[in-house]
Amino acid sequence: MAPDAIGRVGSPAARSRGWADAGLSIVVPLFNEASNLVTLHGRIVEVAHALKAGRGLATEVVYVDDGSRDATLAAARELPADGLDIQVISLSRNFGKEAALLAGLDHARLGAVLFMDGDGQHPPALMERLVGYWLDDGYDVVYTAKAHRENETFLRRLGVHWFYALINWGARQKIPEDAGDFRLLSPRAAAALRQMPERNRFFKGLSSWIGFRQVRVDYTPVARTHGTTTWNVWALIGLSIEGLTSFTVAPLRVASLLGLLLAGSALFFGAWILFETIIFGQDVPGYPSLVVGLMVLGGVQLIMIGVLGEYIGKLLSEIKARPVYFVAEHNLKSAEDSKEHTTSRAAE
Repeated sequence: MAPDAIGRVGSPAARSRGWADAGLSIVVPLFNEASNLVTLHGRIVEVAHALKAGRGLATEVVYVDDGSRDATLAAARELPADGLDIQVISLSRNFGKEAALLAGLDHARLGAVLFMDGDGQHPPALMERLVGYWLDDGYDVVYTAKAHRENETFLRRLGVHWFYALINWGARQKIPEDAGDFRLLSPRAAAALRQMPERNRFFKGLSSWIGFRQVRVDYTPVARTHGTTTWNVWALIGLSIEGLTSFTVAPLRVASLLGLLLAGSALFFGAWILFETIIFGQDVPGYPSLVVGLMVLGGVQLIMIGVLGEYIGKLLSEIKARPVYFVAEHNLKSAEDSKEHTTSRAAE
C-alpha cells in the first residue's frame, strides 16, 4: 500500500513502519558554503545512519548549489555517499533561496522531504525528533521556530513582529512568527506543495497554507563555525517585500484603510476650517497648510502606486510563466555504488 494511502488505523508501530517505507529526502540549499559543507555533511550522515538503524528509514540528501561564487560545487561533488544517496544540483545562476528550495523539492526522489539551511545553524541532530513527530505522532508538517531572539537587535525583533502581524492579517492559516525553513513535510504534504503553480513563492507561507496536521518544535540555532552570513538589512527587507506581495493582499488593504483615514481627516479638517471661519471669523490658512497637505497626499499616493506596482510585477511574472530556475549540472551518487566500490578495493 502506498504511504499516502495508509490510514490512521492499526497500531502506531505498524503505521510508523508503513510510513517509513516512503523514505526521506533532505534538501539543503547552498550559497557560498564551501567551508561549512564537509562538517555539515558528516553530521547529516550520522543522523542518516541512526534513522536507518532505528527506524529502517532510507534517506537521501539533495544539495542545491544556488550559483555559489566559491568552491561549494566542487566540495559537494566530493562528498561521500556513506549510507545515503547524494544528489548535487547546480543552478545556472543565483536564483534565490526560494528557487533553490523548489529545485530540491522537484528533484527529491523519496516520499517525505526535510528542508534545512546549509550554514550549519540548523542542528542536524534535531532531525530525529522531527522524524519522530511524523512517524510516531502522524504530523504532516513539522516546523521549527527559534526559541528566543535575545541575540537580535530590538529593531530587528520589532520588524519581524510587524512583518508577521501584517502577513497574518485576515489570513485563515496563520504563519507562526518565529517559524523558519527548517521543517519536515510528510509525503502527502510534500505532494500538496508540489501542486502549487505560482512562480513567486514564499515557502513558509505555502507550507502553512496547505494545512494538514502541523506541530511546532522550538530550537536554538547553532552558531556558525565558518564564514559569515550573506543576509544583510537590505536583503531581509527585499525578502519581506517578496513574501508580503507573493502571499497576501494585506498591503492593498492597508492602502485602502490609509485612504479612508486621509479622506476622513481631510473632511474633518475642512469642516473645522469652515466652523472657525463662520463662527469666529478667522482667516482660512493659506500656503503652509496647502503645501503640507499636498506633500502628504503626494507621498501617500506614490507609496500606494509602488505597492500596486509590486503586485502588477508579480502578475506579469506569472503571466510570462518563465521557469523558476535552470539546472546547469545534476550529479547522483548512490550509496550502493559507493559500497560496492569500497568492497572491491578492500578485496584487492
